[in-house]
Amino acid sequence: MKKFLNSVDTVLTESLDGFVAAHADVLVLGDEHKFVRRRTLKPGKVALISGGGSGHEPLHGGLVGHGMLDAACPGQVFTSPTPDQMMAAAEAVNTGAGCLFIVKNYEGDVMNFDMAAEMSEGVMQVVTNDDVAVENSSYTTGRRGVAGTLVVEKILGAAAEQGMALKPLKALGERVNGATRSMGVALTSCTVPAAGKPTFDIGDGEMEFGVGIHGEPGRRRDALKSADAIAEEICAAISGDLGDGAKGPALLFVNGFGGTPLMELYLMYNSARKIFESNGVTVTRSLVGSYVTSLDMAGCSITLTMLDDETTAFWDAPVHTAALRWGM
Repeated sequence: MKKFLNSVDTVLTESLDGFVAAHADVLVLGDEHKFVRRRTLKPGKVALISGGGSGHEPLHGGLVGHGMLDAACPGQVFTSPTPDQMMAAAEAVNTGAGCLFIVKNYEGDVMNFDMAAEMSEGVMQVVTNDDVAVENSSYTTGRRGVAGTLVVEKILGAAAEQGMALKPLKALGERVNGATRSMGVALTSCTVPAAGKPTFDIGDGEMEFGVGIHGEPGRRRDALKSADAIAEEICAAISGDLGDGAKGPALLFVNGFGGTPLMELYLMYNSARKIFESNGVTVTRSLVGSYVTSLDMAGCSITLTMLDDETTAFWDAPVHTAALRWGM
């Protein structure tokens, strides 16, 4: 294993120290590294809080700021944050309009956010489960929440910034999640620092089709295929799951897992866009880059979110975070 480390025991805290120092205009670090929050809070706005295991950067801390999250709780690598982290974050950013937790559908995340919500006042939740690869995996009961979580956070962030109340925000989040589907493919494993070796073995001529963002098994191990063939199968799975809803304007998001060059991600975007548009989707908004990663894994996911006028306007609204910035 070759990584920039001082100690596997301090990698998270040292990374968070550097992250917040590099983006001090946007972020503040919570006590005991329990959370990061936006530096400037907006009184009377519903506070959006998310989080999860580290190793998926820039999700979620990189999405804290104007127009997106108010706070994010980082757990250890691929490990859920604890309820006291969510409670501390909620207390720090709740300015009187309540809090909405945005939770990826992993058992640890759901359990701990549920506990925090039960012990807090004025908290509601949205659970994301956009991955169409498998119904259950080693981390979940039901579908996994993956890159589509970013889309939910962006659209809800804009709506909250514009003054939407807690219950309508929850309903909007569930609607956006319901209009979003994702699937990924891995070309290599990731290496968790504490483990010191790849999470799974994969041959030079193989790919893990439908992989999860923690390296969980996907639909199958298969021989490596061309980019067009990979995109064709992923897009077919997404369109098939959306059914008749896979027509009209949409956001196409091609996400890298941490070890894939942008050149390859844009190539996959080109393939996916052609496939979707040949089947009745009109790609009106796009995002390409490594935003929901799996440490150093080579691979990517494709996410499609069907849009309407309201959600398009929220996607376009100004945002200023470490990872996403436009319109300001």
